[in-house]
Amino acid sequence: MNNLFVSYDLKNPGQNYDRVIAAIKGLGSWAKVQYSLWYVSSSYTAKQTAEIVRRAQDANDTLIVIDATNNDASWYGLSSEVSEHMQKQWNRQIAGVSRY
Repeated sequence: MNNLFVSYDLKNPGQNYDRVIAAIKGLGSWAKVQYSLWYVSSSYTAKQTAEIVRRAQDANDTLIVIDATNNDASWYGLSSEVSEHMQKQWNRQIAGVSRY
């Protein structure tokens, strides 16, 4: 099982929290850590999790999934500046970090 942290920002218009929360809860055993930060114990990878949750979001929403078990991450909608910074700094290598 993977220890996943899922964080999101839902932007206007839309903000369908119920749909996003249902997607997260369907991933495995979960705990709501903060308002939009969840812990999930799941067999899904960071990339698979991001793809599942992303389908429940609007195009302008943001999402990051961090797999603490495998030191991996996957995200959508983050600025290119943030994405590039994380890719450069993640273990000082790009491999293992999926950018979307």
